[in-house]
Amino acid sequence: MTKRTLSRRSRTTLALLATGGVTATLVAATIGPASAEVAETSHPKPTVVLVHGAFADSSSWNGVIKELKRDGYPVVAAANPLRGLSSDAAYIKDVLAGIKGPVVLAGHSYGGMVISNAATGNKNVKALVYVAAFAPDKGESALDLAGKFRGSTLGEALHPVPWTQPDGAKGADLYIQADKFGHQFAADVPRGTTDLMSVTQRPVTQAALAEDSAEPAWKTIPSWNLVATQDLNIPAKAQAFMAERAGSHTVEVKASHAASVSRPDKVTDLIEEAARTVR
Repeated sequence: MTKRTLSRRSRTTLALLATGGVTATLVAATIGPASAEVAETSHPKPTVVLVHGAFADSSSWNGVIKELKRDGYPVVAAANPLRGLSSDAAYIKDVLAGIKGPVVLAGHSYGGMVISNAATGNKNVKALVYVAAFAPDKGESALDLAGKFRGSTLGEALHPVPWTQPDGAKGADLYIQADKFGHQFAADVPRGTTDLMSVTQRPVTQAALAEDSAEPAWKTIPSWNLVATQDLNIPAKAQAFMAERAGSHTVEVKASHAASVSRPDKVTDLIEEAARTVR
């Protein structure tokens, strides 16, 4: 039989009932919730901000969001513009500026480039989490890092679509070809889901992937890294290299590039591990 212990509120209520009648009961009811509220809010959990990468949108975090919210974490899934590294990072900086209190900032794929730049100088960001992601050093681009080790087949799966920038300059939006999307991006995700992901994929500009990183935040903020060992976009060797260089707390997971979709449990575990270090 489990032994149950009365809470301080319960003991106070019983004592007042025994000595003071209705008035005492009302006093106890007023004091109890207030003290409980103070206890609950004295150490609030950090807000988890999730930044998706190329060829995805915020719905790619749905499984992770569900588990984080179940465990009591406030969550923001930011819509990464995917237009250019410096402008994308500036947008996420603004998102972060609107959040009070400590933040755990997680990025998937190209989202790792963005969080590395967006968190620099932000004292509220206490931990960075890279999920099958780029963790660049200053002067490195996503294209540089993707080609640093053999194993990526992304280039041959891409479909470029011309687009006109606001200033009239011409650029290219990059998509993954629909018939190659499942194998290339999410080989361990059910076909029905990858069909939807292919249709709703957000393109990234070629310029964004080619833009060099500024000084990255992982040099001053502790980081965690999930290496997806079956990744065909960013080779696992490249992910491991970046994780080691950043001094990240690293786990390897048998997953495709779409680790947040296929293994939300492992991704959530790593984010919460980072969050538990925040005080």
